[in-house]
Amino acid sequence: MLNKSTQHLAHMLTAVCLLAGLMTGAFAQSLDGEALKAQISGSDRDISDRMRDSARQPVEVLQFLGLEPGMTVLDVYAAGGYYTYILSKAVGPDGIVYAQNSPRALRYDEDRTDISQGDALANKIRDGQLQNVERIDRGIQDSGLPEASVDFVLVSQILHDYFNRSPASAYSLLVELHRLLRPGGIIGIIDHHGAPGNDNRRLHRMVQSDAEQVITDAGFIIEAESELLLTDGDNPRRSIFDPMLNRGTSQFLLRARKPADSL
Repeated sequence: MLNKSTQHLAHMLTAVCLLAGLMTGAFAQSLDGEALKAQISGSDRDISDRMRDSARQPVEVLQFLGLEPGMTVLDVYAAGGYYTYILSKAVGPDGIVYAQNSPRALRYDEDRTDISQGDALANKIRDGQLQNVERIDRGIQDSGLPEASVDFVLVSQILHDYFNRSPASAYSLLVELHRLLRPGGIIGIIDHHGAPGNDNRRLHRMVQSDAEQVITDAGFIIEAESELLLTDGDNPRRSIFDPMLNRGTSQFLLRARKPADSL
């Protein structure tokens, strides 16, 4: 027969196991890739975005990263909303997508409001009826999101800008994202491959090992990398904007996680 202290320990272990089971089962439905592909191929989606899908493989990327319906997602530097639209359809009506852009970022030609066509992100939210999307038009350090309020963060093709400004800037970004993620939450990192010794600041690229170092320094555990976005047609000595590349850069794809025991 168990004594009182042993019984108390057994009850505590049972409670912990139940809590872990609840957290694991919170998003029991995996992402249906074929259904998502059908959802993002309609005429309500910008045709220029659809033309980028073959190179960016967004559905396969999100499956690799472990996105699930019902999640609360932060799309860091959502820009014109390429991934925002897809994330919205993927998480469904029970999920939320925060599309974050800083006012400074929206000054760039590719993403800023165009007088003739209006705000690209606003148009996608309206035309796609993305009712689960909330805009955050402020810097990530001023997002207003509570601590541990997000299940999934996507950092697509933007970490290099922070790192090339200074490694400390990239570290600060990732520490804030670590704070916003719930324990056990996922962060996906996509960026353009840079080569050691190149002027990656000018080329808008990043060495993968530098990304891995700053990610782990910020407290994340890198679980896996994927070759989905690798291509032989890239030249790491050219800028990602070089017309000869036609945006066909080779990119690394990393899945990292905030440890479940993080505060």
